Amino acid sequence: MEYNIRQITDEIAKQILCWKYETPYDFYNSELTEENVRELVDDTYHVVFDNHDKLIGFYCTGAAAQVPTGKEFGAYDKDYVDIGLGLKPDLTGKGLGSSFLRFIIDHICEDRDYQKLRLTVATFNKRAISLYTKVGFVREISFHTDTTEFITMVLE
Repeated sequence: MEYNIRQITDEIAKQILCWKYETPYDFYNSELTEENVRELVDDTYHVVFDNHDKLIGFYCTGAAAQVPTGKEFGAYDKDYVDIGLGLKPDLTGKGLGSSFLRFIIDHICEDRDYQKLRLTVATFNKRAISLYTKVGFVREISFHTDTTEFITMVLE
C-alpha cells in the first residue's frame, strides 16, 4: 500500500478527534473541542492517506509527541526527534502498523537530516510496543503519571 502525507485541515482534525478506540485503547480517545482542533492543525501534525484517498492515520513531532510529566523524569533530556502517531481505529490489528510506521519514519528522516527518533508509549499498549520493537526501537526510560506508566523507546 502506498501512503502520502497531508497537512491537517479543521475537517480532518474533527474526524480524528471523533475516533473511538476499544478498551483498553480508549485511553487514546479524544474530545472534540475547539482547543483540540487547534492543536491538531498545528504545523507539528500531519495526516496519512492511502493511494485510494482514504484517511489512514496521523503523526506529530516535537513537544506534541511528549507526555509532559516525562520531563520531570528526564525522559526527554537527550536530543531526539519525538514522534507520536495514531492509526485509524478500524485499521488497528490488521497488519498495517509496520508499513504505516516505516512510512512515517522514512518521511521524517527524508524531511530532515537523519536524527535519532524517540516515541513514548503507555506500557499497557503491548501491541504498539511489539510493533515498535519489530521496527528497531529499544526501551529507554520509564515513568509514571498519576494514572499511567509510560516508556520512551528510541531508534538510533
